Amino acid sequence: MFKIIALVACLVVVASAQYYGGEHGGVSGYGHHHDEHKDYYAYPKYKFEYGVKDPHTGDHKSQWEVRDGDVVKGQYSLHEADGTERVVEYKSDKHSGFEAVVKKVGHAHHPQVYGGYHH
Repeated sequence: MFKIIALVACLVVVASAQYYGGEHGGVSGYGHHHDEHKDYYAYPKYKFEYGVKDPHTGDHKSQWEVRDGDVVKGQYSLHEADGTERVVEYKSDKHSGFEAVVKKVGHAHHPQVYGGYHH
């Protein structure tokens, strides 16, 4: 979960840098101070997705997320050690806050442990 949060934070910083890197008040060529003030509001809007399928390590996971203003929606999934897949669908907005629905897909497979002696 930490990696996902870090990825989102990086994307937001990059998006903001594009908006804030523009014009700034400065001094004109005649020595007069330019007092015009502009507010730059970076409207938060992005979409991303990624996935990993590594049969060697068994690492299977994916995520997608979209944001449009104050509304964020997304889903991530990962394969558990017992063979099931955990799917988390989430959304967040300023009215309802953060909501998540967790689903478990498939049937758990536990290794059979035999105890005692067989005759």
